[in-house]
Amino acid sequence: MVMGSLKEEAEVVIIGAGPGGYVAAIRAADLGKEVVLIDDRDQLGGTCLIEGCIPSKVLINAVEIAETAKAAAALGLSFSDLKFDLDKLRGWTDSVVTKLTGGVNMLLKKRGIEIIKGRARFESNKSLAIEGGEVAGIDFKHAIIATGSRVRTIPAAEGKDVWTSREALKLPEVPERLLVVGGGYIGLELGLVYAGLGSKVTIVEFTPGLLPGADADLVRIMVRHCEKRFDTIMYESKVIGIEKTGKGYVVEVEHDGKTQKIETDKVLTAVGRIPNSDTVGLDKTDVKVNDQGFIITDEEGKTNVPGIYAIGDVTTGPMLAHKASREAHVVAEVIANHKSAFDNRAIPAVVFTDPEIAWTGITEREAKEQDIKVNIGRFPLAALGRAQTIGRTDGMVKIISDPETGLVLGVGMVGPQASELIAEGTLAIEMGATLEDLIVTIHPHPTLSESIMEAAEVAAGEAIHIISPRKK
Repeated sequence: MVMGSLKEEAEVVIIGAGPGGYVAAIRAADLGKEVVLIDDRDQLGGTCLIEGCIPSKVLINAVEIAETAKAAAALGLSFSDLKFDLDKLRGWTDSVVTKLTGGVNMLLKKRGIEIIKGRARFESNKSLAIEGGEVAGIDFKHAIIATGSRVRTIPAAEGKDVWTSREALKLPEVPERLLVVGGGYIGLELGLVYAGLGSKVTIVEFTPGLLPGADADLVRIMVRHCEKRFDTIMYESKVIGIEKTGKGYVVEVEHDGKTQKIETDKVLTAVGRIPNSDTVGLDKTDVKVNDQGFIITDEEGKTNVPGIYAIGDVTTGPMLAHKASREAHVVAEVIANHKSAFDNRAIPAVVFTDPEIAWTGITEREAKEQDIKVNIGRFPLAALGRAQTIGRTDGMVKIISDPETGLVLGVGMVGPQASELIAEGTLAIEMGATLEDLIVTIHPHPTLSESIMEAAEVAAGEAIHIISPRKK
C-alpha cells in the first residue's frame, strides 16, 4: 500500500463508513463539527449496504415473490413457467446497492465532509497513519472507531475456496446442492434464498436447534416451513473436514460421536462474525479490548482513552446496523457537548426467514435464565382476520409483561411482516407502556398490527377473539 505525504489535522475523524460511521459523520457535521471520514472501500455504506443487509433483502424479496406466486394457486391464481433470470436479478441487486451508496456519498459531500479512501491505523492516542490514500496521516481531537466486523471462519474451511455470505450474495451460480454451515440468521436467510432459486440445501447446525438466540416457540413455527424448503437439517452436528474434489466438495460431519461424509457442489460457511478491532493499530494506543476482541465503551461511546470513541459491531452488544446508527447519533452528540447516552431499553432483532421472526426487549428464555417473573400473552395469527385474508395464518405474537404492573418488558413474533410490526413493540418498551396502553390504542382493522393489541388482551386476561383464562 502506498502512502501520501500530506499530514492533516481534524477535529473529528471517523474510521469506517458503514451505518455507524457515515451516520456519525453526518450528525457531527450537522452539529457544526469539522469531520473527516476514512474508508478503504470504493463504495460507502459498509458491509450492511454493500454486501450484507441490503443485497440479501433484495434476493429474499425476489424469492418470496416467487413463493407467494406459487401459493396463489390456492386462491385460484396460477402461473406457468415461473423462473428466475439470474442476470436480471444480479443487475437489480447491483442497482439498489449503487443507488444507496451514491445517496450516502451525496449526503456526506453536501455537508462538506472530507472523505479519504485508505486504510487508517492508529500511531498514538492522538494520531492516525493512512495507507493507500493521498493523505499520509491525521492528528485528531476526537476519533470514532466504526470498523465493523468480518465473517468468522472455521478451521475446516481455511484455504478450501468455500463461500461466505459475501460470495453467496453475488449469485455466482445456483448449485444443485448447497451445504450451509450454521443455522443462525445468515445461514437461514441465504439457505432459503438458494432453496428458492432451486438448490437442494443442507443445513449443519452445532446446537440442538436453529436460531439459538430466539425463543423456541417462535423458532418452531419457522422451522416447520424451513423443513419443507430445505433438503436436510442436521442438528448437534459439526463440520470437521472439507475436501475439494473435481466436481465439488466432500464435507465430513460429526454427529453423536460418529462421522459421515456428504457430497455437495458448494459450501457456505455462516457461523457468525468477529469485530474488526485488530485492524486499526489499537496496540499503539491505550484503548482497552475485552477477551472477545470487542472495544470496551461506556453509554456515551467513550473508550478508556479521552478523545477516542467506538460504535457498532466493534463494540459489545448485538451486531446490528440499527444499533450502530443509534450509537452514532449518541457519540456525535457527546462530542458536540450535547447530553446524550445509549440508554435504550430495547434493541429489536429481525430474522428475514419465511415466516419472519422478530423480538425486542427481554425474551422468555432470558426471563427464565434471570429468574424474572413475567406474564405472557400469546395470540395466534390463525385467529386474526387479516392473516386469514392473505392466507398466512401460521404464526403468533406474544407480549411479555410485569405481572404486577402490566409494564411491557418484551415482544416476540413470528409471521408475515414481523420486521415491520416489531417497531411498535420497541416503542412500547421505550415509552414505558403497559398492557392497558396497547389495548386502548385503536389498531386499524383488518391489519396484522391488531395481533399486538390482541396479544396484550390475552396477557391482561381480556381476550376477545380466542378462548383463554380470564383474570378474576
